Amino acid sequence: MRRLLPRPPEVATPRVMAAVTGSLYCAGGATVTVAAVDHLDRSPTGLALLAIGLVGLATGVGCLRWGRLLGRGVYHLLVAAGTVLIAAASLLAPDPATATALAGLMVFVTLDSFFYFAGVGAVLQLLGALTAGAGVLLVRPDVPVSVALALVLVCVAVAVVVGDLVRRASSAGRDPLTGLANRRRFDEAVEALLLATARSGDPLSAALLDIDHFKAVNDAHGHGAGDDLLRLVATRWGPALPAGAVLARHGGDEFSLLLPDSTGPVALALVEQLRHACPEVGLSCGVTQLQPGETASQLMRRADRALYQAKAAGRGRSVLDDSGPDPLAAELATALAGDPVASGLAVHYQGIVTVADGAVVGVEALVRWSHPRLGAVSPGRFVPMAEDSGLIGALGAHVLRTACRDLAALHARAGRRLLLTVNVSGHQLCDPAFPDLVTAALTDAGWPAGSTVLEVTENLLEAESPVAVATLERMRAQGLSVAIDDFGTGYSSLARLDTLPADFLKLDDSFVSALTTSTRRARLMRSIMALSDALGLQLVAEGVETQEQADLLRTLGCLYAQGFHFHRPAPIGDVEALLCGASAQTSTGPPLRQ
Repeated sequence: MRRLLPRPPEVATPRVMAAVTGSLYCAGGATVTVAAVDHLDRSPTGLALLAIGLVGLATGVGCLRWGRLLGRGVYHLLVAAGTVLIAAASLLAPDPATATALAGLMVFVTLDSFFYFAGVGAVLQLLGALTAGAGVLLVRPDVPVSVALALVLVCVAVAVVVGDLVRRASSAGRDPLTGLANRRRFDEAVEALLLATARSGDPLSAALLDIDHFKAVNDAHGHGAGDDLLRLVATRWGPALPAGAVLARHGGDEFSLLLPDSTGPVALALVEQLRHACPEVGLSCGVTQLQPGETASQLMRRADRALYQAKAAGRGRSVLDDSGPDPLAAELATALAGDPVASGLAVHYQGIVTVADGAVVGVEALVRWSHPRLGAVSPGRFVPMAEDSGLIGALGAHVLRTACRDLAALHARAGRRLLLTVNVSGHQLCDPAFPDLVTAALTDAGWPAGSTVLEVTENLLEAESPVAVATLERMRAQGLSVAIDDFGTGYSSLARLDTLPADFLKLDDSFVSALTTSTRRARLMRSIMALSDALGLQLVAEGVETQEQADLLRTLGCLYAQGFHFHRPAPIGDVEALLCGASAQTSTGPPLRQ
């Protein structure tokens, strides 16, 4: 069944709706209560006003406490009830000034309406607020008509502004190529639906759908043909989805689908319909149903496992996850225990450059897996799996040893000592053997600790694991540096940066991507740069993909950056060719401190 009404604004999640509605009800209730107390002894309507104010306060507290459990239809009733309460309070007001002030609370109704609802629903709520608010003022002989007109104009202006802001915020969660939700919006939808299903007990299923041999389409016909294929699939699937379904472009040629109120077999049948809706496109699909107590990442990992099974079985089919052991984990364990290189595990390097001239001053070591049968396996697939299966220590050790050897050999051949950054997980930092492993890798390769940086995520440091933090402090004492990776995605206070064991800040790519479209983000960037400089932290902007972003970073005074615009991850041989070839250059910017 196709969705006949506009989708509600995606920013209006259950938690946000509860917080905003509760806050506005409390503010409105407090306003009416204050007005009532002020006239309690002087007006016969004082008690009625007081009752309205207390009802508003009680409703607000209730929304703050339990509002996240309410459906969107209940919020329509709450907004309409707010209109009635405000109109009644304005009508009972003892004087024109109080009546006008209370009628002005209709702005709250307008804000709620265009924040929560879309299309006809928002317009009807606005018309109700305007009719009630202006109507009450017009029937009072002591309030000029111009005041009622002013209220209407203010509410309409608020509706236009809030509606536009909500539309822009919602578009930030859309994939520009297909118009579907992007991965960030999909992740938010998963969390919201997990909360809803925990409350209702209804089933929830998820699916991952991957276009087979998509790279061959791009190689044979160009990226334009690949883009057309992605748009075609999105267009064909839209009409076949049930109400409430969330379809997103998960990245590249992979789509993700959430199906509320659907069991695994029902979801599998629907996914098969989607496959047959595009007979000219080969599709592999993995489907799974949410299990009690399961997290969003666990749900999607099982969908990914089912997708892997579909590809391993020959592609062009759909598989429902049976919750058995992950076969890819066993293959990764075998690869790490035997010959990782022969099994397709490799370390690639992405350059860190000076923004001023693009010269390479460092590299980040990134693991890649070219599976003998499946082809390229996404790091987003096998790295989390390695963490879940206890293989992350062995995988991280392989990356560290390989990177130290590669960079030492590069220095010997090219005469360039680059800064080496390596990602480290919380599991590794909590392993008592990790410091000795790092020391051994550096010693065996002859690579200096002073040219090595351990990258940890902001959220890992926020967890403040005493063991992890102690390990980082020990590594710093031995001469290594520490970088906070993906900074800007967690919840750190900037004021806490001076307490974290860090030497570098790597600004998350989601932050950088908004620099050219948000003047506020650019101003925040300047503030972060100034603060990091004051704290002696070196800032690296990640995810730079366009010349426009690079130019803006240069204008802002950012010294270092990393991203596809400068260099894609590549084998060490390509890095050496870059440094030694005719295009190699000596940086005119400041060197990264080592």
